[in-house]
Amino acid sequence: MTKADIVNEISKKTGIDKSTVLTTVEAFMESVKESLTNEQNVYLRGFGSFILKKRAQKTARNISKNTTIIIPEHNIPAFKPAKSFMLDVKE
Repeated sequence: MTKADIVNEISKKTGIDKSTVLTTVEAFMESVKESLTNEQNVYLRGFGSFILKKRAQKTARNISKNTTIIIPEHNIPAFKPAKSFMLDVKE
């Protein structure tokens, strides 16, 4: 499902015009990105959480040049679904 499909579904179910729904969906996504950029997790009860996972520093190898490089500690975004979400998907 794409963003356009989501906008169409919400528009059909609510009767709100597509441009307003698109603006709302994009504002939601921007808010989530901004919160994660500021190292704040986003919790949506009954749906899930957008969280940051910390990756530790590690040593990697560049096989073609036969060198080692250090990859510094960094954060990656992740989604953790709520328990009720998981149960609904399993069924």
